[in-house]
Amino acid sequence: MNLDQYTVVINGKPQGPYNLSELSDLNISPNTFIRKPGMDDYKEAHAIPELRELLGFSFQKTAPQYFAAFDQRLLASVIDHFLIFGIYILLILISFIFIEGKDQRIMAFLIPFPSIFIVKLIYGIFAESSEKQATIGKRLIGIKVSDLEGSRISFGVSAIRNFSKILSVLPIFFGYLYSFLNKKHQCWHDIAANTLVIKDRLI
Repeated sequence: MNLDQYTVVINGKPQGPYNLSELSDLNISPNTFIRKPGMDDYKEAHAIPELRELLGFSFQKTAPQYFAAFDQRLLASVIDHFLIFGIYILLILISFIFIEGKDQRIMAFLIPFPSIFIVKLIYGIFAESSEKQATIGKRLIGIKVSDLEGSRISFGVSAIRNFSKILSVLPIFFGYLYSFLNKKHQCWHDIAANTLVIKDRLI
């Protein structure tokens, strides 16, 4: 795969591929949409570091405009819980090699069960503050967590966001349903941490 190849959206139509030297001869503006191998979607030229250097653009920080809907967030959460539960079941089955008796095996399954939610909480904190800004579930759905300007959040903010989910859960999950009443689809824990769950702009 040649990473020095770029597809450019010109007059609403993808054209190319072009290499870096050819791009400099095109009439590219900071807001021209460009994609190269390895990118999930098109980005504006000013958002790609090597193009900023080549064409003399400065990075233009813009507020996110596309927000993840409740169903997307729910599906991402289901995927994450399914993956963690799968690992939990695997570990329990391995432990059965060393545990004999039906009652003992039932207890071995039930007693550590709450750890699934603790692991999900800790995993969410690390994953959403990482470079990917998302858990595996969110990445599969194509959404990620950001601050109000679309940038990566810190570990501390991610911890506040994830621990604040108790605020969204306690009033019979109304904190999650509040996303239907919010223009940016924020749940209460998003508001508490000043975060958004966003999706990439589509062409």
